[in-house]
Amino acid sequence: MRSILRAAVLLMAAALPCPAQVSTWQLDPAHSAAQFSVRHLMVSNVRGEFHNLKGTIQLGEKDITKSSVEVSIDATTLDTREPKRDAHVKSADFLDVANFPTMTFKSKSASKGSDGRLRVTGDLTIRGVTKEVVLDVDGPTPAIKDPWGNWRRGVSATTKINRKDFGVAWNALIEGGGAVVGDEVSITLDVEFVQKAQ
Repeated sequence: MRSILRAAVLLMAAALPCPAQVSTWQLDPAHSAAQFSVRHLMVSNVRGEFHNLKGTIQLGEKDITKSSVEVSIDATTLDTREPKRDAHVKSADFLDVANFPTMTFKSKSASKGSDGRLRVTGDLTIRGVTKEVVLDVDGPTPAIKDPWGNWRRGVSATTKINRKDFGVAWNALIEGGGAVVGDEVSITLDVEFVQKAQ
């Protein structure tokens, strides 16, 4: 009798749906931004931001390293709080947004470092040039329910690139050596993802 009951329990358990191993989340543009920082005249950092991000994350609920992400950034939304500088950076000297209005990141793998932080490796495309980069990620945060019944999570990710690797090569020398614009660019992504209430 006991063996029959055990078999019945196993059959019922097999018939029950398994919890989702991967959940899908949509990026919330209103609460997400991509910032960058680059050296100016070798004495200070100029910071800027892009708006209108779009993207999706497939989140590994049981194993975070099974996650993947795709994000697109509207390069035409560049904002450094100086209109003349914005116009120059959008020009063919730098991002050439008339021909390359979108930047993208598509992950290829994820792993946990010795510090416990998530590292996401993927392809970053700027000005039509694609290079592999590694994002150091804080998060994702635990899911919370907003006042409208949606579930939300957030991540913050950072990386550094050499802009010349992406064909963003304009510069001018300054007296005494050095250049107007540094080659290394620090990038920070602050992203909020949402699952709409059913």
